[in-house]
Amino acid sequence: MLIIQIIQIILLVYLGFASLYIFILGFASLFPARKKEVIRSDKRKYAVLIPGYKEDQVIIEVAEDALNQDYPKELYDVIIIADSFQKETLTTLKKLPIQVTEVSFDLSTKSKALNVAMDQLPDIYDVAVVLDADNLMETDFISKINDAFNMGYIAVQGHRIAKNYNTPFAILDAISEEVNNKIFRKGHRVLGFSAALIGSGMAMDYNYFKTMMKSIKAVGGFDKEIELQMLKEGIRIEFLNDAIVYDEKVQKAEVFSNQRKRWLSAQLHYFSMDFMNSLKHLILYGNYDYFDKAIQFIQPPRVMLLGLLFLINIISVLFNPAFCVNLWLAVLTLCILTFIITIPIKFYNFNTLKAVLTLPKAFTLIILSLFKIKGANKKFIHTEHGT
Repeated sequence: MLIIQIIQIILLVYLGFASLYIFILGFASLFPARKKEVIRSDKRKYAVLIPGYKEDQVIIEVAEDALNQDYPKELYDVIIIADSFQKETLTTLKKLPIQVTEVSFDLSTKSKALNVAMDQLPDIYDVAVVLDADNLMETDFISKINDAFNMGYIAVQGHRIAKNYNTPFAILDAISEEVNNKIFRKGHRVLGFSAALIGSGMAMDYNYFKTMMKSIKAVGGFDKEIELQMLKEGIRIEFLNDAIVYDEKVQKAEVFSNQRKRWLSAQLHYFSMDFMNSLKHLILYGNYDYFDKAIQFIQPPRVMLLGLLFLINIISVLFNPAFCVNLWLAVLTLCILTFIITIPIKFYNFNTLKAVLTLPKAFTLIILSLFKIKGANKKFIHTEHGT
């Protein structure tokens, strides 16, 4: 019995902290973030970098769409970094007013592709915009990024939202993205922390990004490695809630499982690598941003957190004294309230209700992925788009 009580206390502290953490940030996201004043009026030159691996089904649409920005045409170039594309796709791409850089690796990674492309590009750019090969920008995306750079930021994360809701898993993935946007981006900025990077729909000072990328070796989670390095240096990352990038959401259970497995593996890897160093930076330099990022890495996925709390509450009602039952119910309530205030109103519909019925399957897949995460961030896992 003593062992069971100790385990319960550990779980209560861990899951209670996780729920309180996301609730505070979720609640903060209900308020507007403080904006800097515009200090310049420059029009910068942009390199829109779009790496893709076997993305023949979506890349032509993405390339054509990227040319439709309401920003001066001479001040941005679209660069497709083509890894293992079909000849027909390359021929079509080369007919467009874009640049195509062909790359090939024994082990393909986004960081390798970006490094090769930037090594070949002339140093004429002020800002690098990084997209995934399925991303579509709103026509004012670069203009809004430029406004943020005129406020003095050198790193900006756009608002990535779903462009498809065609399966229950796509809806769950879309909701997850929006919840994370509220907690780890908007809520963080409201409270004065840096926004989290996603890996696409982001922009950085070109020379800084090019120099930093040479040290990035990650196979999976390259955005986390970038973010950690920036936070160590005290660089604040802005989030633009109204700078929209559309992103294709996963549509199948197996893709959902592989994606979460890769993310969990990367989180545990970077937590083990950076937690003690982030604690040192917090104590010696007051770098709360870096320490907060390390704390994020031990946050359970939201679906996993909700599922565990439901299960524990059921077990608690059956076997625990009333005091413990009340504590677990309070933690579950906090978690549910977080979802209520962070899920956009547009998702409160019948299709979402049907998608909710797949939550037990999603929870099971995430739990099973825990047994397969060892080294998952060291393997390149391609998420196929356009199917």
